[in-house]
Amino acid sequence: MAFLPIFIDVILHVDKYLSQIIAEYGFWTYLILFFIIFLETGLVAFPFLPGDSLLFAAGAFAAIGSLDVKLLLVVITAAAVLGDTVNYWIGHRIGARIYRMENVRFVNKEHLERAHQFYEKHGGKAIAIARFLPVIRTFAPFVAGIGKMDYLRFLGYNVAGGALWVLVFVLGGFYFGNLPLVKENFSLVIFAIIVISLLPVFRELVRHYLKL
Repeated sequence: MAFLPIFIDVILHVDKYLSQIIAEYGFWTYLILFFIIFLETGLVAFPFLPGDSLLFAAGAFAAIGSLDVKLLLVVITAAAVLGDTVNYWIGHRIGARIYRMENVRFVNKEHLERAHQFYEKHGGKAIAIARFLPVIRTFAPFVAGIGKMDYLRFLGYNVAGGALWVLVFVLGGFYFGNLPLVKENFSLVIFAIIVISLLPVFRELVRHYLKL
């Protein structure tokens, strides 16, 4: 449980930590961002990594010249698309066995079941829609792989959803992240982004439990 306060602090003050990374690592920051987004989207063991808030903060730093916005968009979009692709193929190859197992270390079966229900409801569109839903976006491509979704169809939704997700949050941070009101209340803005992103997930949970 000692990890939880640190995790919450990193999420809510992602701008402070990203500033330190940029100051210390310079150009290598792009590789660090690539790695974080790739892990969050590519491996079902890392749904807790920051996504939306990190992209928004990165866009804000791009607006003041600390990062190049065009390079940022290319690098993060590539990470998002490659991450989902890897996740799809892991699900395609071994996902069914993992899904049938009772206890799987590093994989939350409840999150996996939620993603499965979401995929069943929305079909291929779930891959694009899930980009904007924390936790679900980590498991959606894995579930698509288990379901043997046609790869070219998956790739289309993957690229479209990944590009739109990155554009919305990076450019959102780029154009709004340094407004005085936003800058002075950055933690509250990040918290609002997280809450708004999670609202559809909570709604689906409520609907699910009401049916029980």
